[in-house]
Amino acid sequence: MKQIAFLGCLILLLASTVFAQEKIEAPVWNVGDKWIFTSNGVIEVLGIDQDGYVVKFSDDIAVTERQGFDKVIFDKATMQRIYSLSARSFFLKGEKRNKYSAGLRNILNFPFTPGKQWENAYSAKPVISTLRHLPSLDYYEKFKILGWEEVGVQAGKFRALKIQCIRGHQAMPQAHIYAAEGKSFYWYSQDVKYFVKCEPDKAWIEQSKEIFNWELLSFQLKK
Repeated sequence: MKQIAFLGCLILLLASTVFAQEKIEAPVWNVGDKWIFTSNGVIEVLGIDQDGYVVKFSDDIAVTERQGFDKVIFDKATMQRIYSLSARSFFLKGEKRNKYSAGLRNILNFPFTPGKQWENAYSAKPVISTLRHLPSLDYYEKFKILGWEEVGVQAGKFRALKIQCIRGHQAMPQAHIYAAEGKSFYWYSQDVKYFVKCEPDKAWIEQSKEIFNWELLSFQLKK
C-alpha cells in the first residue's frame, strides 16, 4: 500500500515538473534589443519605464504588425500592448500615450503554455485599406498555442512555440461589407525573445499574403 502511495506521489511530482517546464514566462528585454525581419522590418527597444518597454516599429514592418503606430508600450509582466503612439503624433511634445485598443493587443500574452487559448476584440478602420471613408468594423482575434516546433529562418534554426491566430470582422450590411475571417501562424522563440516567423494559412489571402509572411533575418540582444 505504501509502495502504491509512493508511486502515486511520484507520478504527481513528475507531472508537476513537466508542467513547470512547459510554462514560459515573459522575456526580459533590454534597451538596444533589436529584431530585423524581411521587407526591411525593424523592431527595437528604445527605453524602459514604469509602464513597460518602449518599442519602436519601422515604417516598413508589415502593416498588420505596426497597426499604424510608430511606438508601442509593452507590459513587462504579460508583454501585452498597453499604450500606443501614432506616427502622426510622433513630434508632439511629451509624446502623449494612448491606451492601446487595436489589433494584436495581446498576441503576446505570457505566461505561455502549449494549448493555451485567448481572445481579443476591438473596433477600428481596416489598416490595410486606403479608403478613408470606410466605417470602423468590429474585429475579433482568437489565439491558440499549438505546441513546439523546430523552425528554420534566415537568422537560424530555433525551437519555437507555434501560435495560431484567427482574425476576422463582423458584417456591416449598411456599408455593403461582408463578414470575413483569416488564419495565420506565428512562431515564438525563447532564444530570440520574440517571434521568428509569421506565415498565412495557404488557403487565405493569397493576393496579399506578403503582409502575413515574414521571417527573422537577424537580431541582437543586449545584456
